[in-house]
Amino acid sequence: MLATNFIDSLALRASNLTFEGAQGRMHDKEFLEREISKWKISPRRMLQIKGHLYYDSEHDIIARKRTMIGDDGKVTEVDNLPNNHIIDNQYAKLVNQKANYLLGQPFALDGKNSEYIGLLKDIFGKKFMRMLKNAGKAVLNSGIAWLYPYYDEEGNFTFRFFPGYEILPFWKDTEHTSLEYAVRLYAVVGYKGDEQTIIEKVEVYDLDGTHRFILDGGVLIPDVSGGVSPDSYHVTMTDAEGNAVGYNWTRVPLVPLKYNETETPLLKKVKSLQDGINAMLSDFENNMQEDARNTVLVLKNYDGTNLGEFRRNLATYGAVKVRYDGETKGGVETLEIQVNSDNYKAIVEIFKKAIIENGMGYDAKDDRLSGTPNQMNIQSMYSDIDLDANDMESELQAAFEDILWFTDAHLANTGHGDFSGEDVTVIFNRDMMMDEATVIDNIKNSVGILSKQTLVAQHPWVDDVDEELRRIDEEEQEDMEKMNPYQNAFPMNAGDGRKDEESDDEEQ
Repeated sequence: MLATNFIDSLALRASNLTFEGAQGRMHDKEFLEREISKWKISPRRMLQIKGHLYYDSEHDIIARKRTMIGDDGKVTEVDNLPNNHIIDNQYAKLVNQKANYLLGQPFALDGKNSEYIGLLKDIFGKKFMRMLKNAGKAVLNSGIAWLYPYYDEEGNFTFRFFPGYEILPFWKDTEHTSLEYAVRLYAVVGYKGDEQTIIEKVEVYDLDGTHRFILDGGVLIPDVSGGVSPDSYHVTMTDAEGNAVGYNWTRVPLVPLKYNETETPLLKKVKSLQDGINAMLSDFENNMQEDARNTVLVLKNYDGTNLGEFRRNLATYGAVKVRYDGETKGGVETLEIQVNSDNYKAIVEIFKKAIIENGMGYDAKDDRLSGTPNQMNIQSMYSDIDLDANDMESELQAAFEDILWFTDAHLANTGHGDFSGEDVTVIFNRDMMMDEATVIDNIKNSVGILSKQTLVAQHPWVDDVDEELRRIDEEEQEDMEKMNPYQNAFPMNAGDGRKDEESDDEEQ
């Protein structure tokens, strides 16, 4: 069975996402309808959606019901027992850890062409970095997310991201490195008359432009809402005469951002552990609430008609009437189950440690941080998340090659020049706790061995290396002027008066 599931998994990855001969069928409406229908309810997409739901604290425990064995021996629902739904969202904490560890700090751009770097910094400003961090969370939740290059209403070149469950990609290769075309499925709120309804919209991105549809009952209908053509160019600009001019990118305008090479969501690694934490905490509260008024009671010679009346009297008055008939003594006894809180505490702690290890995060309350930890202790605590971040960073570096392709095309099309051959390095500044005193001492000890730029780049207080070097040069210049206020009083080529006199005497 396991072997079959593994083979099915490989087949899904190859056949559902890469289609042989799809080039000739990409405009086949029936083909798209069939593939969208299968993809909408596929286990892969359901897991992607569940990743986002778990991040928003919509866990499976919410739908859990209390059950018991009924008269017929089958499991039946019980609605008169405590049924708490406690959520301790360690998964969301893990996602935030990873996203902020790699993308929480602004990334740096390094290259030889200062003009090109300056233009890139204008495009990859604070808004882009915020968007990239949010996209990083979507990458962890879905295993993959997508960046879409476009021009906003003000004509600014920018990017937005789509979560993985909105995009059905059709790849050219099984390695998932090059797109043939892609389908985006998303829902909007609309109205049919006065009745509010959910409308499913579909956008198909290919080299011919963007094609818009409405998905109604599994059928694709061209979307002509708002008076807009269902088929349009990727980019529409207004020329000097006020006419709309359309352009298409020479690539499909979607850039994949992957968590790992298999595009596996983080939730797949830790879902059972997160569900276990929720179940243990919920069961503990359920057991604590099952007191003498709603637990199992043993009646002896009860002075009443039925058990329903007994429960009602107990809940209303906190007392019951019993009979004493000669030798037959009445009374009420309870069958109590002792709730050992230490057992629950131990299990929850085991689950929390396991979710950190399996999710490759770190524990900020780790014993290695007690006292005065050194840099080796800190690096040891961060080792797992650092290894996982290496995989994610390698995927992001590959994605930035595509991001820069669209950026270079924008710069060339807007008259800034052709920078397609320029080398640029994207440096992600990981947000790792560090022993700053040790790092600064090591930097001091390396003065004269390493360049000033390398030392400044390693300093824990520096965010922008170029800006910091500029400030250092300004301060050094000011210090020199203070030490010698007359150094600029005379031109460098001005001669000494006595030397001029001596030269005159020699001529005489």
